[in-house]
This record gives sequence, structure tokens and C-alpha cells, in this order.
Amino acid sequence: MDKEFVILETKSWKAILINEQAYLGRCVVLLKRDCANLSSLTSEEWQDFHENIVKILESALKNAFGATMFNWSCLMNNAYQEENPKPYVHFHFRPRYKNRVIFKGEEFLDSEFGYHYNSKRKHIVSTKTLKEIFEEIKKCLNK
Repeated sequence: MDKEFVILETKSWKAILINEQAYLGRCVVLLKRDCANLSSLTSEEWQDFHENIVKILESALKNAFGATMFNWSCLMNNAYQEENPKPYVHFHFRPRYKNRVIFKGEEFLDSEFGYHYNSKRKHIVSTKTLKEIFEEIKKCLNK
């Protein structure tokens, strides 16, 4: 994942904007140490996640694009498709939108709003668009 698109970094976590933007502002949030399951997170890591990732990212996406609500998922299934699985704690952050969003002339429509997100739905954006999304979110991080 491109270091250029690190939206937010704390002592324990790193939030990275990815080019798959079916849900505008979609990020992957990685724990910065090796850890295979949620039950092994420390109280400090949980607090850092809540205070410095969840609250800040949700606020930024509401301010940047008018996100209505958010889906957070911690699915480590893909690690177990390997012969020698090496799961690591990470979260997928998907902002959800009741209304369509037009950003820099590009439409983002959450056609499943109110339902489970569609993991097969893809909207790969150009590097230019990803940079613009990144910059807009960064402007809204501490509002």
C-alpha cells in the first residue's frame, strides 16, 4: 500500500486510503505490530483505535463528503486461504452515503445504502482522483 496515501497514523495504527473507492473514502486501518487476533489487542491499542482513528476518521468523512454512517469490518479470512496463514489485525473502513456524491466531476453512488456493503462492487479511481480524495479528507481531519 502506498505510503503517499496514509491518511492518519497513531502510535498503534495506520489508516491508508486505497484506490478501490466503491465507498468514497474507503480505507484500510492496519495495526502497526504483528498480531493475529482481536483478543490480543492491548487496552492501549483499543483506546488509541477508538479515540484517534474511529472518532477522527468518521468526523473527517462526514465533513469531507457528507457520509451518513460507517461500516467497520475486521475480516481476516483471506489469510486462511494460504498454506501457512499469517493473519494480522486490520480493519476495513467503508463510509456509507444515503445520497449520491459528486466529487471533482466523478459520481459516487452507494446503491446498497441501508444494507450490507457489497464486497464485489468495485470503483477503482485514478491516482489523480485518489490524491484529490486524500487531500479533501486530510483537510477535514481536525474539524
